[in-house]
Amino acid sequence: LPRLEESGGGSVQAGGSLRLSCTFFGSAYATYAMSWFREVPGKEPEGVAAIDTDGTLSYLDSVKGRFTIIRDNEKNALYLEMNNLKPEDTAMYYCAADVQVGRWADAANWNYWGQGTQVTVSS
Repeated sequence: LPRLEESGGGSVQAGGSLRLSCTFFGSAYATYAMSWFREVPGKEPEGVAAIDTDGTLSYLDSVKGRFTIIRDNEKNALYLEMNNLKPEDTAMYYCAADVQVGRWADAANWNYWGQGTQVTVSS
């Protein structure tokens, strides 16, 4: 079973940038769809971005034009480049993986998760 590990979170001021990384430990990384979710206490996890095995991209409307999801199949890695960050982007960010996914923005459709990395954006 794959194991996921995120890194790259931190605290930035509004308008700043961060790059999150997720390392996939396991085999056949290229056969997994990958995604980023975020969660704040008291709310349901929110799908931020996803990239399928064929490179198809999906984004949450509020991050379009600011966030970019990238996968590197050579390095078994997933990235989330976040620019023009806003205080409402503050959350714990998780990467997720699965072989087949229905509706990408539904957290219940993803079976493999990392431990998360905190992103805090101050105004």
